[in-house]
Amino acid sequence: MMFVVASVAILITMALALARALLGPTVYDRVLAVNMFGTKTVLIIAVLGFLTGRPDFMDLALLYALINFIGTLAVLKFFEYGDLSRRLDHSEGGP
Repeated sequence: MMFVVASVAILITMALALARALLGPTVYDRVLAVNMFGTKTVLIIAVLGFLTGRPDFMDLALLYALINFIGTLAVLKFFEYGDLSRRLDHSEGGP
Protein backbone atom coordinates (compact mmCIF):
# COMPACT_ATOMS: atom_id res chain seq x y z
CA MET A 1 0.00 0.00 0.00
CA MET A 2 2.84 2.36 0.85
CA PHE A 3 4.45 1.89 -2.57
CA VAL A 4 1.15 2.59 -4.33
CA VAL A 5 0.89 5.89 -2.47
CA ALA A 6 4.52 6.63 -3.38
CA SER A 7 3.77 5.88 -7.03
CA VAL A 8 0.79 8.26 -7.02
CA ALA A 9 2.89 10.98 -5.36
CA ILE A 10 5.62 10.54 -7.97
CA LEU A 11 3.04 10.76 -10.77
CA ILE A 12 1.66 13.99 -9.28
CA THR A 13 5.12 15.54 -9.11
CA MET A 14 5.73 14.41 -12.70
CA ALA A 15 2.59 16.29 -13.75
CA LEU A 16 3.80 19.39 -11.90
CA ALA A 17 7.21 19.12 -13.57
CA LEU A 18 5.54 18.82 -16.96
CA ALA A 19 3.48 21.93 -16.21
CA ARG A 20 6.67 23.82 -15.27
CA ALA A 21 8.33 22.64 -18.49
CA LEU A 22 5.46 24.03 -20.53
CA LEU A 23 5.03 27.28 -18.58
CA GLY A 24 8.61 28.03 -17.54
CA PRO A 25 9.56 31.64 -18.14
CA THR A 26 13.14 30.86 -19.20
CA VAL A 27 14.87 28.10 -21.08
CA TYR A 28 16.78 27.09 -17.96
CA ASP A 29 13.56 26.62 -16.00
CA ARG A 30 12.30 24.35 -18.76
CA VAL A 31 15.53 22.33 -18.86
CA LEU A 32 15.44 21.95 -15.08
CA ALA A 33 11.81 20.78 -15.24
CA VAL A 34 12.61 18.22 -17.94
CA ASN A 35 15.54 17.00 -15.84
CA MET A 36 13.22 16.67 -12.85
CA PHE A 37 10.73 14.77 -15.00
CA GLY A 38 13.52 12.37 -16.01
CA THR A 39 14.52 11.88 -12.39
CA LYS A 40 10.93 11.11 -11.42
CA THR A 41 10.78 8.65 -14.31
CA VAL A 42 13.77 6.83 -12.82
CA LEU A 43 11.97 6.71 -9.47
CA ILE A 44 8.75 5.38 -10.97
CA ILE A 45 10.65 2.67 -12.88
CA ALA A 46 12.36 1.61 -9.65
CA VAL A 47 9.10 1.57 -7.66
CA LEU A 48 7.25 -0.35 -10.36
CA GLY A 49 10.11 -2.84 -10.53
CA PHE A 50 9.80 -3.37 -6.80
CA LEU A 51 6.01 -3.72 -6.95
CA THR A 52 6.17 -6.32 -9.73
CA GLY A 53 9.06 -8.20 -8.14
CA ARG A 54 11.44 -7.59 -11.05
CA PRO A 55 14.78 -6.33 -9.72
CA ASP A 56 16.16 -6.07 -13.26
CA PHE A 57 14.12 -2.87 -13.63
CA MET A 58 16.77 -1.22 -11.45
CA ASP A 59 19.30 -1.70 -14.26
CA LEU A 60 16.92 0.08 -16.62
CA ALA A 61 16.40 2.87 -14.10
CA LEU A 62 20.15 3.41 -13.70
CA LEU A 63 20.67 3.43 -17.45
CA TYR A 64 17.87 5.97 -17.87
CA ALA A 65 19.41 8.11 -15.11
CA LEU A 66 22.75 8.20 -16.96
CA ILE A 67 21.05 9.08 -20.25
CA ASN A 68 19.05 11.80 -18.48
CA PHE A 69 22.20 13.30 -16.95
CA ILE A 70 24.20 13.32 -20.17
CA GLY A 71 21.23 14.64 -22.14
CA THR A 72 20.76 17.50 -19.70
CA LEU A 73 24.42 18.45 -19.97
CA ALA A 74 24.23 18.36 -23.77
CA VAL A 75 21.13 20.56 -23.87
CA LEU A 76 22.63 23.08 -21.45
CA LYS A 77 25.88 23.21 -23.44
CA PHE A 78 23.89 23.76 -26.63
CA PHE A 79 21.92 26.63 -25.13
CA GLU A 80 25.05 28.17 -23.63
CA TYR A 81 27.34 28.00 -26.68
CA GLY A 82 24.99 27.25 -29.59
CA ASP A 83 27.18 24.36 -30.67
CA LEU A 84 27.91 20.95 -29.16
CA SER A 85 31.35 20.58 -30.74
CA ARG A 86 32.88 23.84 -29.53
CA ARG A 87 36.02 23.37 -27.48
CA LEU A 88 36.73 25.57 -24.52
CA ASP A 89 39.70 27.83 -25.20
CA HIS A 90 41.43 29.00 -22.02
CA SER A 91 42.60 32.21 -23.70
CA GLU A 92 38.95 33.33 -23.99
CA GLY A 93 38.71 33.79 -20.27
CA GLY A 94 37.24 30.39 -19.45
CA PRO A 95 38.17 28.42 -16.33
